[in-house]
Amino acid sequence: MKELFSPRIALVGNPNCGKTALFNRLTGARQKVANYAGVTIERKEGKFRSEVGRSWNVLDLPGTYSLHAITPDEKITQEVVTGQRSDESMPDAVVCVVDATNLRRGLRVVFELLALGQPLILAVNMMDIAKKRHIHIDIAALSSTLNIPVVETVAVDPKGVDALLTELETLAQTLTPNANNKPHALSEQSPESLQERVKQVLQACVSETADASSDRAASLSYRLDSWILHPVFGPLIFATLMFLVFQAVFAWAQVPMDLIKAAVDSAGGAVESALEPGILQGLLVKGVIGGAGSVLVFLPQIVILFFFILIMEDSGYLPRAAFLLDRIMGKVGLSGRAFIPLLSSFACAIPGIMATRTIQNSRDRLVTIMIAPLMTCSARLPVYALIIAAFIPEKTVYGMLSLQGLVLFALYLAGIVSAMLVAYFFKKKWGSKNLQQALMLELPDYRWPNLRNLVLGLWERIKIFTTRVGTIILALMILLWFLSSFPGAPLNATQPAIYYSIAGQLGRLLEVVFAPIGFNWQICIALVPGLAAREVAVAALGTVYALSQSGEELNRSLEPLIAHSWSLPTALSLLAWYVFAPQCIATLSVVRRETNTVRYPLMMAAYLFGLAYCASFLTYHISTYLLKG
Repeated sequence: MKELFSPRIALVGNPNCGKTALFNRLTGARQKVANYAGVTIERKEGKFRSEVGRSWNVLDLPGTYSLHAITPDEKITQEVVTGQRSDESMPDAVVCVVDATNLRRGLRVVFELLALGQPLILAVNMMDIAKKRHIHIDIAALSSTLNIPVVETVAVDPKGVDALLTELETLAQTLTPNANNKPHALSEQSPESLQERVKQVLQACVSETADASSDRAASLSYRLDSWILHPVFGPLIFATLMFLVFQAVFAWAQVPMDLIKAAVDSAGGAVESALEPGILQGLLVKGVIGGAGSVLVFLPQIVILFFFILIMEDSGYLPRAAFLLDRIMGKVGLSGRAFIPLLSSFACAIPGIMATRTIQNSRDRLVTIMIAPLMTCSARLPVYALIIAAFIPEKTVYGMLSLQGLVLFALYLAGIVSAMLVAYFFKKKWGSKNLQQALMLELPDYRWPNLRNLVLGLWERIKIFTTRVGTIILALMILLWFLSSFPGAPLNATQPAIYYSIAGQLGRLLEVVFAPIGFNWQICIALVPGLAAREVAVAALGTVYALSQSGEELNRSLEPLIAHSWSLPTALSLLAWYVFAPQCIATLSVVRRETNTVRYPLMMAAYLFGLAYCASFLTYHISTYLLKG
């Protein structure tokens, strides 16, 4: 049987028109989708097989309002569809995705693609929402007017892409391999001519019932925005929401954390009983289970945090938050458009730094990259949670607020305030005093969060966290166990064996530098593997203190051990350190790639280390003085 030709198609369209949701529906992928513009900032590739057995390669490209790119992410889309990328061939065809509720905006890209002369299908997405708003699009007339195939799609519906699949298979019959491999030049079309052509198409193919405008004006989105975007009530609502999120991180997570901790302890006890004392038992109990298990216990808190973030993303609230913060960010020289990359940095600084490609101004983009690490990433949460649980009493204030939640909220707030101050410094150093761009950001309609997106988003976060525990953290803990166990203690030893080990010697060497900020040699050991990933510091502390236990301390868990071993000023100093802690190596490598120079990652590492050391020094000595008083 002759093998069928496998076409390569690209999904192109405006931001937030449903391209990635369509990509996920076609390929079965789980790329992130959210109800705001700028989520996709680099090309994604996937595959699917049609009912006739044909294999399709699909590219999901960053959203763009025009093929004449003005931002780095739009440049990717321009280069792919015009064949200007030297590392890949042009797509055999393009599927232009437009939002049915805002066809006017999407048609500009359609006309630019038509001018390229590539095989083109127009997918009018979100048709279900358009119909609810009494917007009627004549698909047949639209196809006839544009002289291309046009299909209806509803990317969130399993059956919502059937028409597109049928049209793709029809198109495949006309395609031949490598027929579309010559670069295309973009044609210059005046905005005026495009606007007259768009108007003609809308008049011929789109109609709205008489009450459609009044329906939209009275919709839930408009009514909610009168409060949420209010100059006084809006910031109060935002602050209240963030405050409640951090309260929930501690209040809701305790039961599942206790269950995971009990399971880890049981596993350690079972292995300890099954094996004779020796190297293997020590490696498995104190290295693998004691180290990796001490991080795994914080999974519920991370899931709860991302549960709220995903709800705010999918509901359409986050772009409103960007507008609310635009005035505040403007005071330090940043546009509210930096809010989305900075928000992404609460998950991890790496996607946050990559998301700065949506920022047009190069100076704004560089400043945003430099302050993204100050957003409290999820890798810090296990460190914060461990120290807070060990040193902050589990009690309520004002009869309803968790004191531990208040401390966590203060740490996140400290990161945000520090980022704004650092941004002000960098803008003074690099930026123009009079250069302040107005924020232009699409506000999507509010909608109920999609259950499938929510579940998939949480599952991806769980996979990322557990994969890190089972790979990076586990490998580092095994290495740390060996370094902490050999060469062993001398015959006349008065300290635990780890004190005389390679890791112990390194920790005591670093203690000379970190003693002024209250860190002992065990903490110093944990800081080193923490350069790979910050949550590794918790696993490292678990391994180090497991190897340091003796006598009555032998069966204590990590929290009471550090509560017994550290002073409160030391604990507060370590919290201050991790507000500014120097970035992991992976983040610095991404900064190198995004800025195309080693200057900025080195500058980032240096200024973060300096801030962390100074903050810890002040915290340690001020708290020591106050406690003595």
